[in-house]
This record gives sequence, structure tokens and C-alpha cells, in this order.
Amino acid sequence: MGKKRKVPQMNASSSADIAFMLLIFFLITTSMDTDQGLPRRLPPPVPKDQKKNEALDIKKRNLLVVLINSNNQVLCGTDYIDIKNLKDKVKEFIDNPNNDPSLPEKVEVDVPFFGKQMVTKNHVISLQNDRGTQYAAYISVQNELVKAYNELRDGLSKKKFGKAFADLDDDQQSAVQMIYKQNISEAEPKNYGGTKK
Repeated sequence: MGKKRKVPQMNASSSADIAFMLLIFFLITTSMDTDQGLPRRLPPPVPKDQKKNEALDIKKRNLLVVLINSNNQVLCGTDYIDIKNLKDKVKEFIDNPNNDPSLPEKVEVDVPFFGKQMVTKNHVISLQNDRGTQYAAYISVQNELVKAYNELRDGLSKKKFGKAFADLDDDQQSAVQMIYKQNISEAEPKNYGGTKK
């Protein structure tokens, strides 16, 4: 019988070093997508020395309360509505096309590119939810509110400039935003209960 040949052994002592170097290389050279939050700014906290009755003076006609209860039902103003109808109701509230006295009051604003315009700049949409509201329901309602503003801005942009709001330059976008200023206030969750009355 012939002699068995010895297979040379590989020096594995530096394998961990090589793996570590490769890991660092990939961490440095790879760009990772970061999740971005919703573009919302919560209202600032109420100062401790402010009395309760000194809350913001908002005329009743300028305020639309959108409440999502613990059963994920949407109360818009005084009526329970299907989420599919929320956007149109909110658009009517923001725009007040017929100057309805029960909808937000219009004030004159001098807007670049547009001149003097009557706008509902003091309107506020108060989005409120119950502690039992599902996150998905809250985001769905929030999306409908933002969609209402987007559609109004798009319609005005196409009418005035012949293109969508996203395609306008910064100055044109600022002008359109002066007419349809986004005023969504998000309140702290409360225990409202969940049944229709």
C-alpha cells in the first residue's frame, strides 16, 4: 500500500478577522432606507400657567371635529359618516364654495399670482380618537383629510397654472397653500366610548 498524503491544513485563525472586515465594509458602503414618519406637527403643549377658559378662541363655524371612536366609526361634526364620504365633506368645509354661514368664514387675503382672494384661513379640523381606536383606522382617516387638501390644491393649480400642484415651483406652491392652508389639529386620545347613539 502507498503512503497516505497529508492534506495541508488551512490556517483558520484569521477567518474571524476577515469576516469582521467584510462586515464593516458592507456596513459602510451600503445605504439603508430609513422609514420616514408622517409629515405632521402636533400642536405645542399648553403652558402650565394658562387658564382652561383661555383656550384658543375658535368660532364654532370655523371648527370641524372629526372623531374616531373605539369601534372605528367616524363622527364628522354631528353625523356618523362612511369614511368614503369624509374627503368630500372636508373639502366642502375647507372651501366653503357658497359662503355658507354654517361653514368657515372667509377673509380677504392678498395672494401672489392670484391677487385678493376670499379664503377660509381660520378654519381648523380637529382630529380626535378614542384610546381604543385602531391605528389603521386612524391613519385611514388622516389620509382622507390630507387627500381633501391635496385635491383642492391640485384643482386650483390646474385651473390657474395648467399643471398639478406637485409640478409647480416653490413660489407658486406657496401661493396655492395660502388659499388652502392645511390646519389639522391632532388631539390626545380620550375615552369616548364606542357605540352609536
